[in-house]
Amino acid sequence: MTVHVVDASDVFWTIVLILLPIYLWRRISTLQTRRPLELRSVTIVVLGDIGRSPRMMYHAESFAKDGFETTIVGYKGTTPTPSLLTAPGIRFQYLSTPPKLPGKLFVLFAPIKVAVQLLSLVYALIVVGRPPEFILVQNPPSIPTLAIVQLASWLRGSKLIIDWHNLGYSILALKLGQNHFLVRIAKWFERTFGRSAYAHLFVTNAMKERLVHDWDLQGLKIVLHDRPPTRFHRASATEAHELFLRIPPFLPTLSSDFAPSVHPPRSTIRTTVESGHASSLGADVFSDSSSPVASFRPDRPALVISSTSWTEDEDFGILINALKMYELEAKRRATANQRTKSSLPRLLMVVTGKGPLRDSYMQRVLGLEKSEKWQWVRCRSMWVEAADYPLLLGASDLGVSLHSSSSALDLPMKVVDMFGCGLPVCALDFACLDELVQDGQNGLVFTSADQLANQLMELLSGFPAEKTKLDQLRSHFDASEGPRTSSAHRTWLSWEENWNAVIKPLL
Repeated sequence: MTVHVVDASDVFWTIVLILLPIYLWRRISTLQTRRPLELRSVTIVVLGDIGRSPRMMYHAESFAKDGFETTIVGYKGTTPTPSLLTAPGIRFQYLSTPPKLPGKLFVLFAPIKVAVQLLSLVYALIVVGRPPEFILVQNPPSIPTLAIVQLASWLRGSKLIIDWHNLGYSILALKLGQNHFLVRIAKWFERTFGRSAYAHLFVTNAMKERLVHDWDLQGLKIVLHDRPPTRFHRASATEAHELFLRIPPFLPTLSSDFAPSVHPPRSTIRTTVESGHASSLGADVFSDSSSPVASFRPDRPALVISSTSWTEDEDFGILINALKMYELEAKRRATANQRTKSSLPRLLMVVTGKGPLRDSYMQRVLGLEKSEKWQWVRCRSMWVEAADYPLLLGASDLGVSLHSSSSALDLPMKVVDMFGCGLPVCALDFACLDELVQDGQNGLVFTSADQLANQLMELLSGFPAEKTKLDQLRSHFDASEGPRTSSAHRTWLSWEENWNAVIKPLL
């Protein structure tokens, strides 16, 4: 259901941002009487693209499987996961897209965007539909979401659950600075309207401890670590072959001196099928259980993958500099004719995701490939639909995480997904990363481009013919149990198992 709202145009919304929730609270409470709750129902609020909010999509599926009538309120954009689209008892209520903010006039136009979001949420959560038993909201973004869901839960008698992914004011501080007046307002707003709820969910123990101590949160307080759903797994050569036949957009830009020759449907850049079986391949490759089995090519490049939102909290420059160092070292070893166990493979770096900084970073790296005549490294960006993303992770050799966390209290979902596919990672270090990545066990931790470059060389030397350090890291993953973790996480549960153990008791 699309909601049409009136566009506002005045900067006085900076003041309205503070006063309007209070006014609405007093005004609407005198006009609206509470209607009976619709039991076993939940409204999930995502003030963002629903299809790019994996944790909230997983929540929605879990609620629906538990018998809840589930409404997802958010923006239409990226296609949600197929399992969510086909799940019974789920409906989507789309909000009107707010105006885009001009970069140089962010402070001036931000209140207008907030006003549009506020009006959309008021209509979606307070005016239409029957009151849900639970309202689950993703935070951030905090403004105006937290104020509206507090108002809606109070007016409609719903139980509010806040899922703390990060701190909204800390993300704003990346753009404006810690001491900016809007950052101070955002922190006050987030603390004030996020303090009380039926339950608070946290993605890390560190976030729970900080917010309980500093903000004195009221309500049940529970850590729900991110975990991938069961569809995330290590891909077989057959699955990888089918995938690379479907998504080859970067292949035309890979020169013949870098990539092995490709002859679809018999071969891809990573896999091959015996020539005698090629004629049996069609649009639905391997859909028949009797179809031929693919194998990984011995001349394949190493496939390293990273997923990013292309925003300020991930420094892609670290990766570019590390790739430059890898290229130089690979050239040096090739020139010295070191065709030994220490030789380096060609490295195909694939970066998935959408975001505002994508074009500038990709122009930079493509310029380096051309000006410095890279022979051993290629870096390409692509968007992968939700159905193919787990397969791409499962078909890769190594993951890279550049997530630095604006609050140092959340964990990168991309690493969780990679672990679900048995994929070791090189991850940028920050305060609570050790709740997920144990250095030297399921991945390596770096703090600089130099360190990342050395890790890439260490893990990939001798690939794919020789036994490598990468194989040792991969041995810490088991298809049935997931990655071995520290005593803080004695078991690695799937999302479904974790949700049933942690959330169902609340309901």
